Amino acid sequence: MRIPARRAVLAVVSAVAATLLVSGGAAASLAAPARTGSPAGTAASGGTGAPADYVFVHDPSMAREGGTYYLFSTGDPAGTIGNGNIQIRTSPDLRHWTYTGTVFADKPAWITAALGSIPNLWAPDISYFGGLWHLYYAGSSFGSNNSVIGLATTPTLDPHSPRYHWTDDGLVFRSSTADDYNAIDPSLVNGPSGTRWLVFGSYWSGIKLFQLDASTGKPASASPTLYSLAQRPAPDALEGAGITYHAGYYYLFVSFDTCCAGIGSTYRIMVGRSASVTGPYVDPAGTSMMNSGGMEIQGSDEGMIGPGSSSIFTEGSRSDLVYHYYDAFDNGDPWVQVRPLIWAPGGWPVTGQPLTPVPGSPIPLR
Repeated sequence: MRIPARRAVLAVVSAVAATLLVSGGAAASLAAPARTGSPAGTAASGGTGAPADYVFVHDPSMAREGGTYYLFSTGDPAGTIGNGNIQIRTSPDLRHWTYTGTVFADKPAWITAALGSIPNLWAPDISYFGGLWHLYYAGSSFGSNNSVIGLATTPTLDPHSPRYHWTDDGLVFRSSTADDYNAIDPSLVNGPSGTRWLVFGSYWSGIKLFQLDASTGKPASASPTLYSLAQRPAPDALEGAGITYHAGYYYLFVSFDTCCAGIGSTYRIMVGRSASVTGPYVDPAGTSMMNSGGMEIQGSDEGMIGPGSSSIFTEGSRSDLVYHYYDAFDNGDPWVQVRPLIWAPGGWPVTGQPLTPVPGSPIPLR
């Protein structure tokens, strides 16, 4: 996940120029997705709220607890929403999302000590094990691999529960300018025999994987073995990795090319698979993802530009691909899309009908 400085300017223009919506009152249409939020001045966990018509949803990761879906996304680099902290939204139906606050009120002090002042926290990944919800996330700055991966936990995602409380569990892993990898875009992977792994990486030498302690969610050793899973020629434009298991294979989803340029973004979502969580991952033609391999599973679709930074939501036999895109009908602002994953003959996934209307599409949802 890379955010350019120009986004701050767009945020100010959007916030000033747009017409305020009544909280929770935005309705789905074919011209734009349903977007609801807290009006300006409304108190929210870790943030002061934001105009209902201003959105910044990037690098989404989704979970469900009870009858509510929870969406976690990168902090707003302009600081308009939640002062750059990891954002939380809720939905009853995967189409209408309401901003409910942030994970932290302030960025953890250990991140500032390690990296200096940074505008936002990046690329959260939410999962449940050991009686706690685990949220992995990254801290870095645009174009740098001086980066950290952190962890926060809570017993419940329901902010109305007396048990709701995010604990800062500190550093999980980091990279520096002396390394040939970038410790951002973390995503938990459930491996064989109850093992847990963390996949990460952006540019530099591509996508990496290391094993976690299955109970603590921290690295299994002080110097974990790093497995290389995917790489492209310099500048190695791939990131936003996630892995899911289906019918004997681990499927590695990654984002190729350039994000964070609004409707000039060229992001697209690619996939390869392996019989082993540590690889090698190949595409249907047998090309290794360490040699630029990958099958495109989702590209730009009418007004939905540059889809990427995907995560996989799995519940029983259902799997959804959750990702952001840049809305050509709304100043290129990033928003979330959810599409079911359909497993075709031969085991390769394809995407189904979008749950949020594609901007500009004349085709109604089924």
